[in-house]
Amino acid sequence: MLLYKDLLGQEPTRRPQERELIVPDSIGNPPALPDTLLPSLPDSILQIEPELLEVDSAKIAQIGDIETVINYFAEDSIVSDFSQNKVFLYKEAWFEYGNIRLDADYIVIDWEKSELYASGLADTTGVIQGTPVFKEGASIYEIRKDMRYNFKSSKAIISDVVTQQDEGLLRGQTVKKGSDGSIYLNKGFYTTCDLLEPHWHISSSKIKSIRGKQVVSGPFNLYFNGIPTPLGLPFGIIPDTPDEKVSGILFPSYGQEQVRGFFLRDFGYYFAINDYIHSKVTAEVFSLGGWGVKTASVYNKRYRYRGGFNVDFQKFQSPETAETQIAYDAFWLRWNHTPESRGNSRFSASANFGTKSYNDNVLQQANFQQNLTSDFSSNIAYSKTFVGTPFSMSANLRHSQNQVTDEVNLLLPDVAVNMNRQNPFRNIRFEPLKTLNIAWNFNAQNSINNQITPEFGVDPNLLRNDMELFGQPNAPDILPFTFANMPQLLREADNGFRHTLPISSNFTLFRFFTGTASMNFTELWYLERINYYYNPQEGRLDRILEQGFNRVGFYNASFDMATNIYGFYTFRKGSKIEAIRHHMQPTFGFSSTPDFSDPRFGFYQEVQVDPTGRRQRLSRYQGFLYGGAPMGESKALSINIRNVVEAKVRMESDTAEVQTKKIPLLQTLNIATNYNFAADSFQLAPINMNTRTSLFDNKISVFVSANLDPYATGTYNINGREQISRINDFAFRRGQGLGTIRSATMNLNGSLNPSRTEKSPGEVRDELTNDFLNNGGQMTEFVQNEIDRIANDPSQYIDWSIPWNMTFGYNLSYNRAPSGDARITQAVNMSGDISLSDKWKINFNSGFDVSAGTITQTMIGIARDLHCWQMNVNWVPFGRFTSYNIDIRVKSNILRDLKVSRRRSFFDSF
Repeated sequence: MLLYKDLLGQEPTRRPQERELIVPDSIGNPPALPDTLLPSLPDSILQIEPELLEVDSAKIAQIGDIETVINYFAEDSIVSDFSQNKVFLYKEAWFEYGNIRLDADYIVIDWEKSELYASGLADTTGVIQGTPVFKEGASIYEIRKDMRYNFKSSKAIISDVVTQQDEGLLRGQTVKKGSDGSIYLNKGFYTTCDLLEPHWHISSSKIKSIRGKQVVSGPFNLYFNGIPTPLGLPFGIIPDTPDEKVSGILFPSYGQEQVRGFFLRDFGYYFAINDYIHSKVTAEVFSLGGWGVKTASVYNKRYRYRGGFNVDFQKFQSPETAETQIAYDAFWLRWNHTPESRGNSRFSASANFGTKSYNDNVLQQANFQQNLTSDFSSNIAYSKTFVGTPFSMSANLRHSQNQVTDEVNLLLPDVAVNMNRQNPFRNIRFEPLKTLNIAWNFNAQNSINNQITPEFGVDPNLLRNDMELFGQPNAPDILPFTFANMPQLLREADNGFRHTLPISSNFTLFRFFTGTASMNFTELWYLERINYYYNPQEGRLDRILEQGFNRVGFYNASFDMATNIYGFYTFRKGSKIEAIRHHMQPTFGFSSTPDFSDPRFGFYQEVQVDPTGRRQRLSRYQGFLYGGAPMGESKALSINIRNVVEAKVRMESDTAEVQTKKIPLLQTLNIATNYNFAADSFQLAPINMNTRTSLFDNKISVFVSANLDPYATGTYNINGREQISRINDFAFRRGQGLGTIRSATMNLNGSLNPSRTEKSPGEVRDELTNDFLNNGGQMTEFVQNEIDRIANDPSQYIDWSIPWNMTFGYNLSYNRAPSGDARITQAVNMSGDISLSDKWKINFNSGFDVSAGTITQTMIGIARDLHCWQMNVNWVPFGRFTSYNIDIRVKSNILRDLKVSRRRSFFDSF
């Protein structure tokens, strides 16, 4: 027997004398304690010099199949048996060879068989201590009993082991490890709960883990707190592969809708095509006769672009026994493409459109907002900057769609060419010329719209100021946007070109004033114009379109002058408020625009409009893409006064130094109006006022705006009826005060909670987005929707440390017509959450329409933190989207399909 210690990697100056040692015949049953295991060992061997027990390192040259350096160490002792070619390590021992490391209180190295044996040792109370921990590369095995490992073949037999597999833990009574890293477990279980006694696990008699691919099990059962449940399957597959390489089956969810009945939804397959493109194809089927197919794809090329493409097709035919027959074919398409900023060109896309029947009949459980939204828009854009020149261009394909009116508008294409502002006189000292700048913008559009203009008769909207004679305007005719109607839609397409030439100059006047002089030239090009004529036989005004190239040019000029005025009010010494500052910024401007409806310009046509012989000037370009030249001369003086009021408040401080804080009393108070000297009546425009401020340390924000009409009103008898209308005289001259408030709004929003760190939904959204991007994630539509859902749903993002939180809003709107009819609308909305305990929380989202006297969309939810599980209960008790759902799911992302869910929706569009 040879026993020695090497403190500095060198041979010691004195080796202990070799002594005979009787070791057990089987290393499968290691001794419990060194002093009881080695009865024949002389006492002197246990009295080794202390300095020889501190460190041990043995570096063995290549022997046989050993390919690299072997290091081992033991805190208590190292015993070498040359007769059996074995080494015994005791107490806090470790063994390293290549990428493997073994830690245990008892290790036996068998050089002849290239094997390791490891186990723990029992202490004086009989408790096993120092059980093995085996590491091979990134894999870690926590061994409860013992193990054998062949470091030549990399195979192992382990008793009672726990190992980490991605986000889960694998445990088995007997485990065999293959040379490729795969492990085979007998009577094993899988869980993502990291407790010693997990809340749940999957139990199976046979489990195989293939490193870097998946974990496969035979028949398994789901256990809760050690209690078996009837939930299970004949086999299970859990991915252990990087997300960018995972393909597999997508399991469906189930539930019920009132119209389409019971359903199986989102059953399909996920295709990890390559490192750049992923796609999934899913289907769904309903018990009352409907089905659907979806495809969703995401793509990403690093440093170039990323995006997603989704298509959803739904078909439904209600059974013959249904009281109300429903049939529809519906689809929806979404496409987003975002490039990385590089080079001098850029292509992006955001498409979101489909059929009206889709939004009316297909319930979006994960996105109620889509069902409530009536307007959708899409845009595909390309832009390019011409390096070395002031020019840039962009081309867009735009789409807008209104689900209420069925109106669809396509801009195919929308092209723009722009020249950046140029300073041709920048080297001249005279400031007005030095700052003179000029730019040029060009736009061209082709618009396809299913709002059809009738061939005969003029839209009453053209006859301004004649609502009393002709009544309310008729709604435009809407042609269904289908492929069959496409030829007519193309014939009705509108197109046009627009040039704008803005010229401006900034300079200082009389030291304290800033002046801005500007002039804008606009020219429109059209390929047709309108010719109006009165049809006496039908008693109506008709029009015809005259083909040919037409130019419409107009211009205006303006001059603005602004300054800043500061006022201070200081309080006596010792007052909590030290001072109040008032900042006022008045702006005065004068603008001039000629009357382009004058016949000499040719932009308007004077024509008879009714059987009475009344004549009126109408624009020859009414309803065109860019409209026509403005009507009426304008020489207007505009006044705008902006005010900011702040207070400097003394703050309490523990130090002798005085600390102050600025508090906004009025963040803004704006007053604006203008006076048109060229108008023949009603020269003074309504006075617009708005103010914004915050209260209670920014807990509540308030915004108020109002529109004051300074003119008086009078009563007239028209066709035997008394009507109220405006009079061309100021209200104060008629004893009617300063005027009439025609419209007013007030928005009050706030957030209350006992914590100063509670985040708003916007702050939560920004934080989640930044964290996701900083961790190397790529933004897709799915990711963005998930972030929005978490930020807006209190049950998904809960700060359990805050006992309660509430956000609220109050909106008031007032409108008064000249006829005296007034309309007031009010609405209150609120949301928040309340903690019942450290693990229970109730959240809610509701509102009340004061004008209608009804409760708006309401959701009540319960959230429960179950350590490795999360339970969410959401209930929409009434309304169009009445439904409930209960989800109890594992928190691990790789087991997001392992859940107990029950959903029911009473959504009915009829």
